[in-house]
Amino acid sequence: MELDFDKAGGIIPAVAQDADTGEILMLAYVNEEAWKETLATGFAVYYSRSRKRLWKKGETSGNVQRIRRILVDCDRDSVVFVVDQSGPACHTGHRSCFFTEYKDNRDVEIAPVVVKPEEMYGK
Repeated sequence: MELDFDKAGGIIPAVAQDADTGEILMLAYVNEEAWKETLATGFAVYYSRSRKRLWKKGETSGNVQRIRRILVDCDRDSVVFVVDQSGPACHTGHRSCFFTEYKDNRDVEIAPVVVKPEEMYGK
């Protein structure tokens, strides 16, 4: 499968979506190496823009994403990983990174923390 990594400077957005519920879990990025590793292993591997390296989801927390399906957009420059998520997807301990709703000019937390971050990361 060929993706257009050149359009966006070598990385493309990857949305992770829960395979059973359809819930959007997170947004991350993949470069060509992360894409190939994801395809080879069957687990979501991303490119961390802040750390400038590959990052297998769950490598430190244990909350891995097993790929069930991959959807590719019409321009071939973004993907959706439809996944089986083990544990929370968000490093804050929320099930999804999208746990805040902007409503009435303020942020409203709409989902609880399911695991304390220190329990996931041993801090």
